[in-house]
Amino acid sequence: MADNARAKKLADLIQVVVAEKLQRGIKDPRLGTHVTITDTRVTGDLREATVFYTVYGDDEERASAAAGLESAKGILRSAVGAAAGTKFTPTLAFVADALPDNAKAIEDLLDRARASDAKVREASSGATYAGDADPYRKPEDENDEDSPSA
Repeated sequence: MADNARAKKLADLIQVVVAEKLQRGIKDPRLGTHVTITDTRVTGDLREATVFYTVYGDDEERASAAAGLESAKGILRSAVGAAAGTKFTPTLAFVADALPDNAKAIEDLLDRARASDAKVREASSGATYAGDADPYRKPEDENDEDSPSA
């Protein structure tokens, strides 16, 4: 079992090699310049690597990029093996990163919260306090009240 530092170092190397190979070495038009490698994770035994990617474009471009990555998997694994110099080159699995979808969902929630805050701000612009502006008693107020006689 390899240590985590070695797995992290190999994951970083795989991320760099795959990104450079996609940019310069593979002529597949499905991959183009709109594929970004966001993260790579390697198992503890250094046998399997999961490469996370994002695709700039619509669903059709995402599907074609996934097919392009699957077809280029052998070339990319060979490039990783040459760069890593390890006894066993890890198998590569490509997974579409959910980060852009999550970021869009969070942005939509923040927009709804901003709109709700604007409605509350608009409704409270002409409002007044139900009681006094300062509901707390002060020491000078206690002197003004009638105290019970003994």
